[in-house]
Amino acid sequence: MISSYTAAHVVAAERQSMAAAPPDSLMRAAAMGAATVILRELRARRGRAAGARVLILVGPGNNGGDALHAGADLANRGVAVTAVTSATRCHEAGRRAFQEAGGHLRSLVDGGPGVPISIEEVADAARRTDAIVDALLGIGARGALSGHAAGLVTTLTVEAGLSPKARQLHSKRPLVVAIDLPSGVGVDDGAVHGPVLPADVTVTFGAHKPASLLPPASSLFGRVELIDIGLTEHLRLTAGEPLAKALDESDVAELWPMPRHADHKYTRGVLGVVAGSETYPGAAVLATSAAVAGGVGMVRYLGPPTAVERVLSRRPEVVPGGGRVDAWALGPGVAAGADDQLDRIRRALDWARAERVPAVIDAGGFALLPHERLDPWIILTPHAGEMATLLTDRGTPTERSAVEADPARYARLASDMLGCTVLLKGPSTVVAGQTPSLYVQSDGVPWLATAGTGDVLTGLIGVLLAGHGPSVAISPELPVQLAALAAMVHGRAACRAAGLPDSDRRVRIGSPIAALDVVTALPATIAALLAV
Repeated sequence: MISSYTAAHVVAAERQSMAAAPPDSLMRAAAMGAATVILRELRARRGRAAGARVLILVGPGNNGGDALHAGADLANRGVAVTAVTSATRCHEAGRRAFQEAGGHLRSLVDGGPGVPISIEEVADAARRTDAIVDALLGIGARGALSGHAAGLVTTLTVEAGLSPKARQLHSKRPLVVAIDLPSGVGVDDGAVHGPVLPADVTVTFGAHKPASLLPPASSLFGRVELIDIGLTEHLRLTAGEPLAKALDESDVAELWPMPRHADHKYTRGVLGVVAGSETYPGAAVLATSAAVAGGVGMVRYLGPPTAVERVLSRRPEVVPGGGRVDAWALGPGVAAGADDQLDRIRRALDWARAERVPAVIDAGGFALLPHERLDPWIILTPHAGEMATLLTDRGTPTERSAVEADPARYARLASDMLGCTVLLKGPSTVVAGQTPSLYVQSDGVPWLATAGTGDVLTGLIGVLLAGHGPSVAISPELPVQLAALAAMVHGRAACRAAGLPDSDRRVRIGSPIAALDVVTALPATIAALLAV
């Protein structure tokens, strides 16, 4: 599991660690780790590091000091390193080490440390460099880049082919390495209010920062490399619960409901599905197919005759009609005016609340939600537009664009307001529940944004709820973890369907996929994750 801590907690842990360590030892450990990662990336790109050209963008704080010490290490290994300062000062010990190692220091600011250089000259140098290191701002900064730093990043993004779109088209562009985090993102909230240089790799120190998980900033981090500088114990003792978490491969075996030799279909979990309508019968096919492919013991389907016929033609193992269930999946494809289906959802939701039976609710089920608080074992799965409607209907006027700009805030707001678990769908899926930590999963590919994939996710969440049964209503954190796990597996299955192995999913886009392709990829995806 990846856990991220606020800037204040990391700074406090650094102070405690520095109090018991030799001066500058943390900075030297961070710099060595950063230099090691950069050297490895250079070797992977060009066969060897010696002779490579690296451009470091240096701000006034300790983040710039980390980069200058790393630049000294690179220079000592035969790399031609130029550092460009964006302020009237920079970290003095780092500057001395850098220049003593043969690094070239330039400055955008009159009277700043280094030989004067213009932004245009930096952009020209950037086009001919192998790697750019972003060390303009660290975790102590707040707000967007400004002044020379903002102008430099804006120019580089355009002139050196480093915008998100250009990065996909130009394979020979410079590698971008961020030190601790891309400069200008909101450390604790993932906000992006100004120009940011998107990173291919972010070398972060001591602990993951929330922005590396929280959208929209998380999309700018690239691959994150965590360097241990001795903060783990201090954070464990003083920081409390992480602000945001993300499940990884090591968490799947512990959370996935594994069959035992003595199990039968009822002990494996029975999922009741109310999905689809005469207008949208395909949603019923997708939700039930995902449940079957995910390995639930039995699926009971309730719906109109047309949808029943479609479901059974695709999945003959699905049982039509009601009966005992361990969890419900409610709402996909249930159109307004589908009165019988809406009534089935209403009765199932009343039962789930009265009997503490977990349920996942999507799409057509949102209109039936009561205005009083729900329960942690009820999981809602809105997209940004549905989230805006849910909040507006409950007295908090909200625009879709606001939710998309700050999904973590609105997922937490909705969960607190409704008392349930909320999975907010998007490029990064945010899960908020009745626990201190958010869970954020960014496992999919852009091709996943297509009709029907949300129905697949609903069915997959239902598998996990049915597999865990009554336990979901006992632990406040379990519904959050299971929702996050479903989002993770859903995203990984989409990558597999798009032809992308895990190692490539951040750097290649793959092929177009449809919702049923994700369903088809589920068994192999689950098997691979359980084998880790």
